[in-house]
Amino acid sequence: MLHPCLSCGACCAYFRVAFHWSEADAALGGVVPPELTETLDPHRLVMRGTQASRPRCVALQGTVGEAAHCGVYERRPSVCREVEPSWEFGRPSPQCDKARLGHGLPALTPADWASSSAA
Repeated sequence: MLHPCLSCGACCAYFRVAFHWSEADAALGGVVPPELTETLDPHRLVMRGTQASRPRCVALQGTVGEAAHCGVYERRPSVCREVEPSWEFGRPSPQCDKARLGHGLPALTPADWASSSAA
């Protein structure tokens, strides 16, 4: 079994992804592709698509709940890097659980990680 996130993508299609504008400014060491962002306010950008009534990040590739991944994984914003999948590090993640349940997917359990490490 692959990493559970590679068959999920729920967080990328559930939350607004807002972060400081400097994360998309290469001159300041930012790595987020600026063309994939839009302005939220004077200090923050959002990933395009995540402000919609039914959010879906423009960088999300694939089908939520089947096979999904971030198309800019190595260049994703800090807020995305901070999301922990439930039980990957031995604890639940309310953010992960909320997104998964919002897409009709069951919350991850410790057993999901035992299965993925056995692959």
